[in-house]
Amino acid sequence: MPIPRLLELYRKEVVPAMMKRFNYKNVMQVPRLAKIVVNMGVGDAARDIKELDAAQQELALITGQKPKVTRSTKSISAFKVRKGNPVGCCVTLRGAYMYEFLDRLINVAIPRIRDFRGLPPDDFDGRGTHSMGIKEHLIFMELDYDKVSKTRGMNITTVTNAKTDEEARELLRLFGMPFRER
Repeated sequence: MPIPRLLELYRKEVVPAMMKRFNYKNVMQVPRLAKIVVNMGVGDAARDIKELDAAQQELALITGQKPKVTRSTKSISAFKVRKGNPVGCCVTLRGAYMYEFLDRLINVAIPRIRDFRGLPPDDFDGRGTHSMGIKEHLIFMELDYDKVSKTRGMNITTVTNAKTDEEARELLRLFGMPFRER
């Protein structure tokens, strides 16, 4: 398998730019991506298990990896959910799959979002982890519109080993993540 395009970009352009900006003395001090977690909640799974199967197939097409079924940790009568019922699916991407997914997200999927003006620059948690929500999973080119029964939302969490939000923001900005100006 060839080296992912974003990994080459990281090694050739991002690392020198980060070393210059933050005055790192060693290449190993430069923050890097640890993992990307893609989560898709399927609230209808309690009533119709076929919805969960469809969501799993679509998430597998989008990420290139088989999703894990997430289950309810406690019963909530208002939502008609019992403990242990399936409520969604998630995928943890690492290595080449992670870089390929991030490349497709930044260069293909995000530009297809309707009325997109940039990601908010303060969607970080204080330890270098960025989270974003997508309302329609149809922005990914891998899906066939005719076979999708229902549009679903997804949460995408990008985990870095950066010490501060500023370092993580700069890392993702150098990868091409379109952040809104403050």
